[in-house]
Amino acid sequence: MSIAACLKAKIRIMKKTIPENKRQEIMEKLALANQEFQEIYPGERPDRQPIHTVYGGANLFKHNLVEKMGEVALNSFHTYAPNFVVLANVLQLPGYTELPVVGEAEQVKEQLDAMSPADRQQHTGWLAYTVYEKVHQKLQTEPVEDFRIDFEDGFGNRPDQEEDEVAENAAREVVKGMEMNSLPPFIGIRIKPFTEDHKQRGMRTLDIFLSTLGSLTSGKLPDNFVVMLPKVTIPSQVEALVELFEILEQHIGFASGSLKMEMMVETTQAVMNEHGKNGLMNLVRAGRGRLIACHFGTYDYTAACNITAKYQDMGHQVCDFAHHMIKVALGGTGIWLSDGATNVMPIAPHRGDALTDEQIAENQKVVHSSWKLGYNHTRHSLYKGLYQGWDLHPSQLPMRYTALYTFFLESYEEAALRLRNFVQASAHATLTGDIFDDAATGQGLLNYFIKAISSGALSEAEVQESTGLSLDEIRLRSFAKIIQSWQQRNN
Repeated sequence: MSIAACLKAKIRIMKKTIPENKRQEIMEKLALANQEFQEIYPGERPDRQPIHTVYGGANLFKHNLVEKMGEVALNSFHTYAPNFVVLANVLQLPGYTELPVVGEAEQVKEQLDAMSPADRQQHTGWLAYTVYEKVHQKLQTEPVEDFRIDFEDGFGNRPDQEEDEVAENAAREVVKGMEMNSLPPFIGIRIKPFTEDHKQRGMRTLDIFLSTLGSLTSGKLPDNFVVMLPKVTIPSQVEALVELFEILEQHIGFASGSLKMEMMVETTQAVMNEHGKNGLMNLVRAGRGRLIACHFGTYDYTAACNITAKYQDMGHQVCDFAHHMIKVALGGTGIWLSDGATNVMPIAPHRGDALTDEQIAENQKVVHSSWKLGYNHTRHSLYKGLYQGWDLHPSQLPMRYTALYTFFLESYEEAALRLRNFVQASAHATLTGDIFDDAATGQGLLNYFIKAISSGALSEAEVQESTGLSLDEIRLRSFAKIIQSWQQRNN
């Protein structure tokens, strides 16, 4: 049709200037650039991330250690939080002031047990009761998610012969745990750093441990096995570990690329290098795809910042700065991030069966005080988007799970309503209550549910029921893809 005919028929003429060959040329260059970007920043990994890592001296490791730790954790939980009201009062969980008195806790529990899930959720004790029950179940079934057999700070500097023997014995215990299915879902070792003073010892322990393990398993590694390299300052240290991995895989028979590493960010030089730049991506690149996680070392880092011992704390502002630098540098890379540990242990000072009332009260005060401190630290980490942290003693585990489950469950109803309304509006801006949601917060709501499922705070079935999304849609992990799937399913 001619231009004149188009005008006569009142057909709108769309003007375009860019030649098709030039447009295609630019599109191809963009495709290459976007592909390179996506290889560097592939987004969050879909695998399960452990919510904590327990560190323990290598000399103490046994194949059934996790079972023993679970028993200690459960005993501590029963002793110092005998019911959900006590736990809520100690940690000041949301709504704790509205709960019944401690003496009525068992009666109220029976009432809640008998309720339907929908009715229970309307009860003032729902959150504290639900958190308590989930923590209890977790301590019974999977008390430890990740364990690091520690040859560094948790082991110390010992004669070479002693560390050699411990490395060999720890490998044998891991093999026994593999045979008896008694290892946690994630496990690994922390060797000494590759600094000039410790590089030889670190390499020797790595060699002995993996050579022993590989010879006993014909080159099979435990599930989710990782080697932690501490006090990393320069890419060459990461590169050295990768080279050692390649040698070990070739000669022992481990599958090519199967040895993975994580590094500790606990020096100022790891956060800011000699060029005045954030050097963390350089460290990640040095890992050549083998570096899967970064753990923050609270106390080494605060010491490096000249913070005195009294104020070396997970909540210190220098830690907040480092956390933000790490998240900015590694966001979208798929590298897991973990915060450090609370170093005040919930260990009762008095032991035995014949304790006085004063000793029992003092024990309770010490444990509860430590729990509250650790609870606050964990909540602060979660607030900053750090969903994994360290535990150093099994009595810390009740606090860890309480903090995590409370964090997710306290905003469950609101988040479910917002996500459900937003999805149903098919990505149009949505106002729920006084919160205005756009696509970015829609992705944030999805991230909340993904992390809640991963942590065990919510089941996939609960999320499906409350949001209207199918399990397959939830697993897409992309809000844009979920909207597309939901539209196709409902049109």
